[in-house]
Amino acid sequence: MGSRCEIRLAAADAASARRKIALAIMEIRRIEHKYSRYRADSILSQINAAAGQHAIACDAETSALLDYADALQRASQGRFDITSGVLRKAWDFRRAVLPSCAALAALLPLVDWQQVVRTPDCVYLPRAGMELDFGGFGKEYAVDRAAEVLQAQGIAHGYVNLGGDMRFLGPHPDGTPWMIGIQHPRDAQATIASIPVSRGALTTSGDYERYIDVAGQRYCHLLDPRSGMPVRFWRSVSVLAPLAIAAGSCSTLTMLLAQDGLDFLNQSGMSYLAMDQHGDIFRRTV
Repeated sequence: MGSRCEIRLAAADAASARRKIALAIMEIRRIEHKYSRYRADSILSQINAAAGQHAIACDAETSALLDYADALQRASQGRFDITSGVLRKAWDFRRAVLPSCAALAALLPLVDWQQVVRTPDCVYLPRAGMELDFGGFGKEYAVDRAAEVLQAQGIAHGYVNLGGDMRFLGPHPDGTPWMIGIQHPRDAQATIASIPVSRGALTTSGDYERYIDVAGQRYCHLLDPRSGMPVRFWRSVSVLAPLAIAAGSCSTLTMLLAQDGLDFLNQSGMSYLAMDQHGDIFRRTV
């Protein structure tokens, strides 16, 4: 998953805990292998390699995730687009260098979910060079699947944490909630809040994990597919929801929606804590 991952749970003994955790890790690895764009044998890599040539068959799980991506694209007025991953070819967040206008202009025609041709059991990218990328919700999906594996084994206390995307199976064995600190987006040693969580999911999207600074301007990894440029309105958005995939999608869409994100958060019905570009904090507890 390209990030620090952790599973913590209460079990009858260490051996039992390890067996149950191993099954959850197996499910996480299955999803990573199936959908990672870094693996040539993943279904996404196969779809991308066939762009402009032919359709690729999809199983029910992949089709359901594509349906979810379609729903997110419509809910965000097109600002969440799983074809926008191709823009990483212009952006290098390891070096503080902005992409040229020409580089972005060459890639933007490849960013258009509406061009993707789908049937219930296959998908086709009609233009050579187009790509699909599940980076916007794949990790959160893996969190939920791992949590479901543990719940099926009777685990009622613990959590799954993949790079800060968390799903809680239940409180501490004594009934007290887990206290989760929300990192300050401008001070890695500080938090802006500590949130008690017993069940459900907590995710955070922000401009502070992957970014570059050029001439005093911060450019984060979340890109507006319409322009190819990073979003700037929010510094951090944390969301509580029943599922990690729902919380993560809500926080990411809020970042992408910029000044319209607060209305989206309020309409979502979820609890949230958000900091805008001026450092002002907005919150709601449901």
